[in-house]
Amino acid sequence: MNPEDSKIITLARAARARNGSAEGAAVRDETGRTYSATNVSLSALTLSAVQVAVAMAVSSGAQSLEAVALVSEGDPSPGDEAVAAELGAGKLLVAGPDGTLRG
Repeated sequence: MNPEDSKIITLARAARARNGSAEGAAVRDETGRTYSATNVSLSALTLSAVQVAVAMAVSSGAQSLEAVALVSEGDPSPGDEAVAAELGAGKLLVAGPDGTLRG
């Protein structure tokens, strides 16, 4: 794994651990900027960690994504895969809480 991909997995793990969340995600945009987030579960709003990280990137001006990382005990949802693909992410890296890549 290249160092830039390792970095976003580390950022996703850190976000997940910091908030005690089920999921952590991080994305890298076309300029190399990174954004990390966790899932949001409110009575009026539910977003996956990938959705939050992508929204942060887009609202900061990102036009496309180079890579997306998800750290979770589960698998990415079809929505996570769709939003990553919509912004051209070449990779959707999925890792367990210990950072080990799956699939």
